[in-house]
Amino acid sequence: MVKIGILVLSDRASSGVYEDKSGVEIEKILDSYIKNEKSFYYELIPDEYDLIIEKLAYLADEIKCDLIFTTGGTGPALRDVTPEATQAVCDKMLPGFGELMRAKSLEYVPTAILSRQSAGIKGRSLIINLPGNPKAIRECIEPIFPAIPYCVDLIGGAYIENNEEVISVFRPKKK
Repeated sequence: MVKIGILVLSDRASSGVYEDKSGVEIEKILDSYIKNEKSFYYELIPDEYDLIIEKLAYLADEIKCDLIFTTGGTGPALRDVTPEATQAVCDKMLPGFGELMRAKSLEYVPTAILSRQSAGIKGRSLIINLPGNPKAIRECIEPIFPAIPYCVDLIGGAYIENNEEVISVFRPKKK
């Protein structure tokens, strides 16, 4: 069983101004990529630094999610604090995830340089910050997913089996 946390950060969606589509998109993508039995833990909260830290810690320490995806709060606006909250809660940061997501996004929009996605490890949980736009979520998950199962292996999380018909992953060959 792979435990996946999805933390949606949106002042407007959390107050009911509009329906969340980004968290739904993450679940849909991961459901197609991962063959294992999965359980999703979904939270929709406002862009509040302390609340983000609290929820990330809860998903990692209490629920023991193997993967935690955030969506939203990665831009340059004053209320965008997801990367800072992620860094505050993580034991180690993995800047390569954010670098690859920005590089891939630049193929679509020049404003990708404004994005501050990041990733890190808290205990046995891999936390990845994604943008809030559903289209951008797919564009960002696709290039990074091939490294995710092996990363989760290295930190002692669940063994993630990919759906070969949909996406390939990389694991070193056993000697």
